[in-house]
Amino acid sequence: MRNHPAVVLVAVLLSTISLPASLTGASVALPEIGRDLDAGLAGVQWVVNGYNATFASFMLATGALADLLGRRRVFATGVAIFAGSGLAASAASGIVLLDLLRALAGVGAAAAATSASAILAATFTGRARARVFSLFGTTIGVGLAFGPSMAGLLIDAFGWRAVFAGPALAALVVLALTPLLPESRQPHAGRIDWPGTVTFTAALLLLIFGFVQGPETGWSAPVIVSAFVAALLLLVAFVVVERRRPDPMFDLALLASPRFVGICLAAATIVAVLVPLLVYLPSYLTTVVGMSPGAAGATLILLTAPTLVLPLLTGATARLVPPAAVVVTSVAVVAAGAAWATVLSPASGAAALAGPLLTIGVGVGLSIGLLDAMAIGSVAPHRAATGAGMINTARLASETVAIAVVGAVLASTTGGRLADPGFTGGLRTVLWSMAALAVTAALVTAALVRRARIQGSPVG
Repeated sequence: MRNHPAVVLVAVLLSTISLPASLTGASVALPEIGRDLDAGLAGVQWVVNGYNATFASFMLATGALADLLGRRRVFATGVAIFAGSGLAASAASGIVLLDLLRALAGVGAAAAATSASAILAATFTGRARARVFSLFGTTIGVGLAFGPSMAGLLIDAFGWRAVFAGPALAALVVLALTPLLPESRQPHAGRIDWPGTVTFTAALLLLIFGFVQGPETGWSAPVIVSAFVAALLLLVAFVVVERRRPDPMFDLALLASPRFVGICLAAATIVAVLVPLLVYLPSYLTTVVGMSPGAAGATLILLTAPTLVLPLLTGATARLVPPAAVVVTSVAVVAAGAAWATVLSPASGAAALAGPLLTIGVGVGLSIGLLDAMAIGSVAPHRAATGAGMINTARLASETVAIAVVGAVLASTTGGRLADPGFTGGLRTVLWSMAALAVTAALVTAALVRRARIQGSPVG
Protein backbone atom coordinates (compact mmCIF):
# COMPACT_ATOMS: atom_id res chain seq x y z
CA MET A 1 0.00 0.00 0.00
CA ARG A 2 3.02 2.31 0.26
CA ASN A 3 2.80 5.22 -2.19
CA HIS A 4 -0.69 4.08 -3.28
CA PRO A 5 -2.44 7.13 -4.82
CA ALA A 6 -5.72 6.42 -2.97
CA VAL A 7 -3.95 6.40 0.40
CA VAL A 8 -2.15 9.64 -0.47
CA LEU A 9 -5.44 11.26 -1.46
CA VAL A 10 -7.28 10.16 1.71
CA ALA A 11 -4.47 11.34 3.99
CA VAL A 12 -4.08 14.72 2.29
CA LEU A 13 -7.80 15.47 2.00
CA LEU A 14 -8.53 14.46 5.59
CA SER A 15 -5.82 16.81 6.83
CA THR A 16 -6.96 19.51 4.40
CA ILE A 17 -10.54 19.57 5.69
CA SER A 18 -9.37 19.66 9.31
CA LEU A 19 -7.17 22.77 9.03
CA PRO A 20 -9.79 25.37 7.92
CA ALA A 21 -12.47 23.66 10.04
CA SER A 22 -10.27 24.30 13.08
CA LEU A 23 -10.41 28.03 12.31
CA THR A 24 -14.08 28.53 11.52
CA GLY A 25 -15.18 25.89 14.02
CA ALA A 26 -13.36 27.56 16.89
CA SER A 27 -15.23 30.80 16.19
CA VAL A 28 -18.55 29.19 17.17
CA ALA A 29 -17.05 28.15 20.52
CA LEU A 30 -15.77 31.60 21.56
CA PRO A 31 -18.74 32.58 23.78
CA GLU A 32 -18.67 29.17 25.54
CA ILE A 33 -14.88 29.39 26.04
CA GLY A 34 -15.15 32.88 27.52
CA ARG A 35 -17.80 31.80 30.02
CA ASP A 36 -16.13 28.52 31.00
CA LEU A 37 -12.61 29.91 31.40
CA ASP A 38 -13.76 33.28 32.76
CA ALA A 39 -11.85 35.05 30.00
CA GLY A 40 -12.28 38.54 28.59
CA LEU A 41 -12.78 39.30 24.92
CA ALA A 42 -9.07 39.97 24.27
CA GLY A 43 -8.04 36.58 25.61
CA VAL A 44 -10.77 34.77 23.72
CA GLN A 45 -9.88 36.50 20.44
CA TRP A 46 -6.39 34.97 20.57
CA VAL A 47 -7.98 31.51 20.22
CA VAL A 48 -8.66 32.45 16.59
CA ASN A 49 -6.00 35.13 16.01
CA GLY A 50 -3.11 33.09 17.39
CA TYR A 51 -3.92 30.16 15.11
CA ASN A 52 -4.41 32.31 12.03
CA ALA A 53 -1.35 34.50 12.63
CA THR A 54 1.13 31.63 12.86
CA PHE A 55 -0.63 29.80 10.02
CA ALA A 56 -0.17 32.86 7.79
CA SER A 57 3.38 33.74 8.74
CA PHE A 58 4.88 30.25 8.60
CA MET A 59 3.39 29.16 5.25
CA LEU A 60 6.33 30.15 3.06
CA ALA A 61 9.00 29.10 5.58
CA THR A 62 7.53 25.61 6.07
CA GLY A 63 7.20 25.25 2.31
CA ALA A 64 10.91 25.91 1.89
CA LEU A 65 11.63 23.53 4.76
CA ALA A 66 9.61 20.79 3.03
CA ASP A 67 11.61 21.24 -0.18
CA LEU A 68 14.83 20.98 1.81
CA LEU A 69 14.08 18.18 4.31
CA GLY A 70 11.38 16.21 2.49
CA ARG A 71 7.66 16.80 1.99
CA ARG A 72 6.48 13.69 3.86
CA ARG A 73 8.72 14.42 6.85
CA VAL A 74 7.51 18.01 7.20
CA PHE A 75 3.90 16.95 6.55
CA ALA A 76 4.09 14.32 9.32
CA THR A 77 5.70 16.82 11.69
CA GLY A 78 3.05 19.43 10.97
CA VAL A 79 0.18 16.96 11.43
CA ALA A 80 1.72 15.71 14.70
CA ILE A 81 2.05 19.28 16.03
CA PHE A 82 -1.53 20.08 14.98
CA ALA A 83 -2.91 16.90 16.59
CA GLY A 84 -0.91 17.22 19.81
CA SER A 85 -1.74 20.87 20.35
CA GLY A 86 -5.41 20.22 19.54
CA LEU A 87 -5.70 17.45 22.11
CA ALA A 88 -3.90 19.58 24.67
CA ALA A 89 -6.21 22.53 23.86
CA SER A 90 -9.24 20.35 24.52
CA ALA A 91 -7.95 19.84 28.08
CA ALA A 92 -6.68 23.40 28.71
CA SER A 93 -7.75 24.88 32.03
CA GLY A 94 -6.79 28.50 31.35
CA ILE A 95 -7.13 30.95 28.49
CA VAL A 96 -3.39 31.76 28.27
CA LEU A 97 -2.47 28.11 27.81
CA LEU A 98 -5.26 27.65 25.28
CA ASP A 99 -4.05 30.66 23.27
CA LEU A 100 -0.45 29.39 23.23
CA LEU A 101 -1.59 25.94 22.10
CA ARG A 102 -3.65 27.47 19.31
CA ALA A 103 -0.63 29.45 18.08
CA LEU A 104 1.37 26.22 18.06
CA ALA A 105 -1.44 24.50 16.13
CA GLY A 106 -1.13 27.22 13.47
CA VAL A 107 2.54 26.38 12.95
CA GLY A 108 1.61 22.71 12.49
CA ALA A 109 -1.20 23.65 10.12
CA ALA A 110 1.19 25.71 7.97
CA ALA A 111 3.64 22.81 7.71
CA ALA A 112 0.89 20.32 6.87
CA ALA A 113 -0.83 22.57 4.32
CA THR A 114 2.26 23.51 2.31
CA SER A 115 3.57 19.94 2.25
CA ALA A 116 0.20 18.45 1.34
CA SER A 117 -0.02 20.22 -2.02
CA ALA A 118 3.58 19.26 -2.85
CA ILE A 119 2.86 15.60 -2.03
CA LEU A 120 -0.15 15.63 -4.35
CA ALA A 121 1.90 17.21 -7.14
CA ALA A 122 4.58 14.53 -6.75
CA THR A 123 2.05 11.67 -6.74
CA PHE A 124 -0.33 12.59 -9.57
CA THR A 125 0.35 13.68 -13.15
CA GLY A 126 -1.60 14.87 -16.16
CA ARG A 127 -5.38 14.88 -15.98
CA ALA A 128 -5.34 13.03 -12.67
CA ARG A 129 -3.37 15.89 -11.12
CA ALA A 130 -5.91 18.44 -12.40
CA ARG A 131 -8.82 16.43 -10.97
CA VAL A 132 -7.06 15.91 -7.64
CA PHE A 133 -6.22 19.59 -7.19
CA SER A 134 -9.81 20.51 -8.04
CA LEU A 135 -10.89 18.13 -5.28
CA PHE A 136 -8.21 19.62 -3.02
CA GLY A 137 -9.65 23.11 -3.48
CA THR A 138 -13.19 21.88 -2.92
CA THR A 139 -12.11 20.20 0.31
CA ILE A 140 -10.70 23.47 1.63
CA GLY A 141 -14.06 25.04 0.83
CA VAL A 142 -15.89 22.25 2.65
CA GLY A 143 -13.73 22.80 5.74
CA LEU A 144 -14.49 26.52 5.75
CA ALA A 145 -18.15 26.05 4.86
CA PHE A 146 -19.11 23.35 7.30
CA GLY A 147 -16.64 24.12 10.09
CA PRO A 148 -19.21 26.30 11.94
CA SER A 149 -22.09 23.82 11.56
CA MET A 150 -19.96 20.82 12.59
CA ALA A 151 -18.61 22.80 15.54
CA GLY A 152 -22.12 23.80 16.58
CA LEU A 153 -23.23 20.17 16.65
CA LEU A 154 -20.13 19.16 18.63
CA ILE A 155 -20.68 21.94 21.16
CA ASP A 156 -24.34 21.03 21.60
CA ALA A 157 -23.42 17.38 22.16
CA PHE A 158 -20.08 17.49 24.02
CA GLY A 159 -19.17 21.10 24.87
CA TRP A 160 -16.61 23.51 23.43
CA ARG A 161 -13.60 21.25 24.06
CA ALA A 162 -14.81 18.90 21.33
CA VAL A 163 -14.16 21.66 18.76
CA PHE A 164 -10.42 21.12 19.27
CA ALA A 165 -10.51 17.39 19.99
CA GLY A 166 -12.44 16.53 16.80
CA PRO A 167 -9.92 17.89 14.25
CA ALA A 168 -7.06 16.54 16.41
CA LEU A 169 -8.48 13.00 16.29
CA ALA A 170 -8.84 13.28 12.50
CA ALA A 171 -5.19 14.39 12.37
CA LEU A 172 -4.15 11.29 14.33
CA VAL A 173 -5.72 9.13 11.61
CA VAL A 174 -3.71 11.08 9.02
CA LEU A 175 -0.56 10.62 11.10
CA ALA A 176 -1.09 6.85 11.08
CA LEU A 177 -1.17 6.96 7.27
CA THR A 178 1.95 9.08 6.76
CA PRO A 179 4.40 6.11 6.66
CA LEU A 180 2.53 5.02 3.51
CA LEU A 181 3.08 8.35 1.73
CA PRO A 182 5.88 8.95 -0.79
CA GLU A 183 8.88 11.08 0.14
CA SER A 184 10.09 13.78 -2.23
CA ARG A 185 12.42 16.78 -2.19
CA GLN A 186 13.15 19.68 -4.45
CA PRO A 187 16.35 18.72 -6.34
CA HIS A 188 17.79 22.22 -6.01
CA ALA A 189 16.00 23.49 -2.90
CA GLY A 190 16.90 26.99 -1.83
CA ARG A 191 17.78 28.15 1.64
CA ILE A 192 15.14 29.04 4.18
CA ASP A 193 14.63 32.78 4.47
CA TRP A 194 14.84 32.99 8.27
CA PRO A 195 15.36 36.80 8.43
CA GLY A 196 12.27 37.31 6.28
CA THR A 197 10.27 34.78 8.29
CA VAL A 198 11.21 36.31 11.65
CA THR A 199 10.56 39.94 10.66
CA PHE A 200 7.25 39.11 8.93
CA THR A 201 5.98 36.90 11.78
CA ALA A 202 6.97 39.38 14.51
CA ALA A 203 5.41 42.30 12.63
CA LEU A 204 2.14 40.43 12.11
CA LEU A 205 1.92 39.27 15.73
CA LEU A 206 2.68 42.75 17.12
CA LEU A 207 0.12 44.33 14.79
CA ILE A 208 -2.54 41.86 15.94
CA PHE A 209 -1.49 42.31 19.58
CA GLY A 210 -2.08 46.05 19.24
CA PHE A 211 -5.57 45.64 17.79
CA VAL A 212 -6.64 42.89 20.20
CA GLN A 213 -5.31 44.45 23.40
CA GLY A 214 -5.92 48.10 22.43
CA PRO A 215 -9.60 48.32 23.53
CA GLU A 216 -8.80 46.74 26.91
CA THR A 217 -5.45 48.43 27.66
CA GLY A 218 -6.17 51.78 26.01
CA TRP A 219 -5.08 52.93 22.55
CA SER A 220 -2.67 55.49 23.98
CA ALA A 221 -1.05 53.07 26.44
CA PRO A 222 2.74 52.86 25.91
CA VAL A 223 2.65 49.10 25.30
CA ILE A 224 0.04 49.47 22.52
CA VAL A 225 1.77 52.43 20.85
CA SER A 226 5.08 50.56 21.07
CA ALA A 227 3.53 47.47 19.49
CA PHE A 228 2.27 49.42 16.47
CA VAL A 229 5.58 51.31 16.06
CA ALA A 230 7.58 48.08 16.35
CA ALA A 231 5.28 46.37 13.82
CA LEU A 232 5.85 49.21 11.35
CA LEU A 233 9.63 49.10 11.84
CA LEU A 234 9.67 45.32 11.40
CA LEU A 235 7.65 45.60 8.19
CA VAL A 236 10.21 48.09 6.87
CA ALA A 237 13.00 45.70 7.91
CA PHE A 238 11.15 42.87 6.14
CA VAL A 239 11.04 44.86 2.88
CA VAL A 240 14.75 45.70 3.17
CA VAL A 241 15.65 42.06 3.87
CA GLU A 242 13.56 40.74 0.98
CA ARG A 243 14.99 43.24 -1.49
CA ARG A 244 18.57 42.20 -0.65
CA ARG A 245 18.15 38.41 -0.58
CA PRO A 246 18.85 36.39 -3.74
CA ASP A 247 16.09 33.89 -2.76
CA PRO A 248 13.44 35.89 -0.85
CA MET A 249 10.33 34.25 0.60
CA PHE A 250 8.28 37.19 -0.70
CA ASP A 251 9.47 38.29 -4.14
CA LEU A 252 8.72 42.02 -4.12
CA ALA A 253 9.59 42.23 -7.83
CA LEU A 254 6.22 40.62 -8.58
CA LEU A 255 4.55 43.75 -7.24
CA ALA A 256 5.71 45.51 -10.40
CA SER A 257 2.91 43.64 -12.22
CA PRO A 258 -0.34 45.67 -11.95
CA ARG A 259 -2.38 42.57 -12.81
CA PHE A 260 -0.77 40.51 -10.04
CA VAL A 261 -1.27 43.31 -7.50
CA GLY A 262 -4.93 43.64 -8.53
CA ILE A 263 -5.55 39.92 -8.14
CA CYS A 264 -3.90 39.85 -4.71
CA LEU A 265 -5.97 42.88 -3.67
CA ALA A 266 -9.18 41.15 -4.75
CA ALA A 267 -8.25 37.93 -2.94
CA ALA A 268 -7.28 39.80 0.24
CA THR A 269 -10.48 41.87 0.23
CA ILE A 270 -12.79 38.89 -0.22
CA VAL A 271 -11.36 36.96 2.74
CA ALA A 272 -11.22 40.17 4.81
CA VAL A 273 -15.03 40.26 4.54
CA LEU A 274 -15.79 36.53 4.70
CA VAL A 275 -13.58 35.27 7.52
CA PRO A 276 -14.35 37.95 10.18
CA LEU A 277 -18.05 37.24 9.62
CA LEU A 278 -17.39 33.52 10.09
CA VAL A 279 -15.63 34.38 13.36
CA TYR A 280 -17.97 36.96 14.93
CA LEU A 281 -21.40 36.31 13.42
CA PRO A 282 -21.84 33.04 15.40
CA SER A 283 -21.26 34.99 18.64
CA TYR A 284 -23.93 37.52 17.61
CA LEU A 285 -26.41 34.79 16.73
CA THR A 286 -25.91 32.96 20.04
CA THR A 287 -25.60 35.87 22.49
CA VAL A 288 -27.94 38.48 20.92
CA VAL A 289 -30.38 36.57 18.70
CA GLY A 290 -30.50 33.65 21.14
CA MET A 291 -29.74 30.75 18.80
CA SER A 292 -28.09 27.55 20.00
CA PRO A 293 -24.53 26.92 18.75
CA GLY A 294 -25.92 24.27 16.39
CA ALA A 295 -28.49 26.65 14.91
CA ALA A 296 -25.89 29.41 14.56
CA GLY A 297 -23.56 27.03 12.74
CA ALA A 298 -26.37 25.94 10.44
CA THR A 299 -27.19 29.59 9.63
CA LEU A 300 -23.57 30.15 8.57
CA ILE A 301 -24.07 27.54 5.81
CA LEU A 302 -26.02 30.28 3.98
CA LEU A 303 -22.75 32.25 3.84
CA THR A 304 -20.54 29.37 2.75
CA ALA A 305 -22.70 26.96 0.72
CA PRO A 306 -22.31 28.93 -2.56
CA THR A 307 -18.53 28.40 -2.30
CA LEU A 308 -19.12 24.68 -2.89
CA VAL A 309 -21.33 25.05 -5.96
CA LEU A 310 -20.16 28.11 -7.89
CA PRO A 311 -16.50 27.08 -8.46
CA LEU A 312 -17.87 24.29 -10.67
CA LEU A 313 -19.53 26.93 -12.87
CA THR A 314 -16.73 29.50 -12.83
CA GLY A 315 -14.67 27.68 -15.45
CA ALA A 316 -17.55 27.78 -17.93
CA THR A 317 -18.32 31.40 -17.07
CA ALA A 318 -14.70 32.45 -17.59
CA ARG A 319 -14.86 31.07 -21.15
CA LEU A 320 -17.76 33.40 -21.95
CA VAL A 321 -16.75 36.42 -19.85
CA PRO A 322 -13.20 37.77 -19.33
CA PRO A 323 -11.83 36.32 -16.07
CA ALA A 324 -10.85 39.79 -14.86
CA ALA A 325 -14.48 40.91 -15.22
CA VAL A 326 -15.60 37.90 -13.15
CA VAL A 327 -13.14 38.80 -10.39
CA VAL A 328 -14.17 42.47 -10.27
CA THR A 329 -17.83 41.43 -10.26
CA SER A 330 -17.23 38.99 -7.41
CA VAL A 331 -15.71 41.72 -5.22
CA ALA A 332 -18.61 44.05 -6.05
CA VAL A 333 -21.15 41.34 -5.16
CA VAL A 334 -19.40 40.81 -1.81
CA ALA A 335 -19.70 44.58 -1.22
CA ALA A 336 -23.43 44.49 -1.99
CA GLY A 337 -23.95 41.55 0.37
CA ALA A 338 -22.07 43.28 3.21
CA ALA A 339 -24.19 46.43 2.80
CA TRP A 340 -27.38 44.35 2.70
CA ALA A 341 -26.36 42.48 5.86
CA THR A 342 -26.70 45.72 7.87
CA VAL A 343 -30.41 44.81 8.20
CA LEU A 344 -29.43 42.40 11.02
CA SER A 345 -31.08 42.97 14.39
CA PRO A 346 -31.74 41.07 17.63
CA ALA A 347 -34.91 39.74 15.98
CA SER A 348 -33.08 38.44 12.88
CA GLY A 349 -33.50 34.78 12.12
CA ALA A 350 -32.04 32.64 9.35
CA ALA A 351 -34.77 33.80 6.93
CA ALA A 352 -33.97 37.49 7.44
CA LEU A 353 -30.24 36.91 6.92
CA ALA A 354 -30.57 34.48 3.99
CA GLY A 355 -30.45 37.14 1.26
CA PRO A 356 -27.33 39.03 2.39
CA LEU A 357 -25.42 35.93 3.48
CA LEU A 358 -26.13 34.13 0.20
CA THR A 359 -25.10 37.25 -1.73
CA ILE A 360 -21.73 37.41 0.02
CA GLY A 361 -21.34 33.66 -0.54
CA VAL A 362 -22.03 34.05 -4.25
CA GLY A 363 -19.35 36.74 -4.52
CA VAL A 364 -16.84 34.52 -2.74
CA GLY A 365 -17.82 31.43 -4.75
CA LEU A 366 -17.37 33.19 -8.11
CA SER A 367 -13.71 33.87 -7.31
CA ILE A 368 -12.57 30.57 -5.77
CA GLY A 369 -9.99 28.87 -7.96
CA LEU A 370 -10.15 31.61 -10.58
CA LEU A 371 -8.05 34.04 -8.53
CA ASP A 372 -5.30 31.47 -8.01
CA ALA A 373 -5.22 30.55 -11.69
CA MET A 374 -5.04 34.22 -12.66
CA ALA A 375 -2.30 34.94 -10.11
CA ILE A 376 -0.12 32.14 -11.45
CA GLY A 377 -0.90 33.11 -15.05
CA SER A 378 0.03 36.74 -14.45
CA VAL A 379 3.66 35.98 -13.61
CA ALA A 380 6.44 34.34 -15.60
CA PRO A 381 6.32 30.48 -15.54
CA HIS A 382 9.49 30.15 -13.45
CA ARG A 383 7.85 32.29 -10.75
CA ALA A 384 4.58 30.36 -10.60
CA ALA A 385 5.25 28.75 -7.21
CA THR A 386 6.32 32.08 -5.74
CA GLY A 387 3.19 33.75 -7.10
CA ALA A 388 0.98 31.07 -5.57
CA GLY A 389 2.72 31.40 -2.22
CA MET A 390 2.38 35.18 -2.25
CA ILE A 391 -1.35 35.22 -2.96
CA ASN A 392 -1.96 32.66 -0.20
CA THR A 393 0.15 34.67 2.22
CA ALA A 394 -1.76 37.83 1.23
CA ARG A 395 -5.04 36.04 1.94
CA LEU A 396 -4.01 34.66 5.32
CA ALA A 397 -2.33 37.86 6.50
CA SER A 398 -5.27 40.05 5.46
CA GLU A 399 -7.88 37.82 7.08
CA THR A 400 -5.81 37.68 10.28
CA VAL A 401 -5.51 41.47 10.46
CA ALA A 402 -9.20 41.86 9.51
CA ILE A 403 -10.29 39.55 12.35
CA ALA A 404 -8.22 41.60 14.79
CA VAL A 405 -9.52 44.95 13.52
CA VAL A 406 -13.17 43.81 13.58
CA GLY A 407 -12.62 42.42 17.06
CA ALA A 408 -11.21 45.77 18.19
CA VAL A 409 -14.25 47.64 16.85
CA LEU A 410 -16.70 45.22 18.51
CA ALA A 411 -14.74 45.29 21.78
CA SER A 412 -14.98 49.08 21.81
CA THR A 413 -18.73 49.20 21.05
CA THR A 414 -19.68 46.44 23.51
CA GLY A 415 -17.30 47.24 26.36
CA GLY A 416 -15.47 43.95 25.78
CA ARG A 417 -18.58 41.77 26.28
CA LEU A 418 -19.74 40.96 22.70
CA ALA A 419 -23.35 41.55 23.70
CA ASP A 420 -26.03 44.20 23.27
CA PRO A 421 -26.15 47.08 23.82
CA GLY A 422 -23.40 47.79 21.36
CA PHE A 423 -23.03 44.52 19.45
CA THR A 424 -25.71 45.26 16.85
CA GLY A 425 -24.47 48.79 16.21
CA GLY A 426 -20.84 47.70 16.13
CA LEU A 427 -21.54 44.91 13.68
CA ARG A 428 -23.48 47.26 11.42
CA THR A 429 -20.53 49.69 11.47
CA VAL A 430 -18.20 46.83 10.55
CA LEU A 431 -20.48 45.73 7.69
CA TRP A 432 -20.73 49.24 6.21
CA SER A 433 -16.92 49.52 6.44
CA MET A 434 -16.53 46.15 4.73
CA ALA A 435 -18.88 47.26 1.95
CA ALA A 436 -16.91 50.49 1.41
CA LEU A 437 -13.62 48.57 1.41
CA ALA A 438 -14.90 46.05 -1.12
CA VAL A 439 -16.31 48.74 -3.45
CA THR A 440 -12.96 50.55 -3.37
CA ALA A 441 -11.08 47.29 -3.99
CA ALA A 442 -13.32 46.45 -6.95
CA LEU A 443 -12.61 49.82 -8.56
CA VAL A 444 -8.86 49.64 -7.90
CA THR A 445 -8.68 46.04 -9.16
CA ALA A 446 -10.51 47.02 -12.35
CA ALA A 447 -8.08 49.90 -12.89
CA LEU A 448 -5.00 47.73 -12.26
CA VAL A 449 -6.16 44.95 -14.56
CA ARG A 450 -7.00 47.48 -17.29
CA ARG A 451 -3.55 49.07 -16.88
CA ALA A 452 -1.92 45.64 -17.16
CA ARG A 453 -3.88 44.93 -20.36
CA ILE A 454 -2.60 48.21 -21.85
CA GLN A 455 0.98 47.48 -20.78
CA GLY A 456 0.94 43.95 -22.11
CA SER A 457 2.71 40.94 -20.60
CA PRO A 458 3.21 39.49 -17.08
CA VAL A 459 6.24 40.40 -15.04
CA GLY A 460 9.24 38.31 -16.00
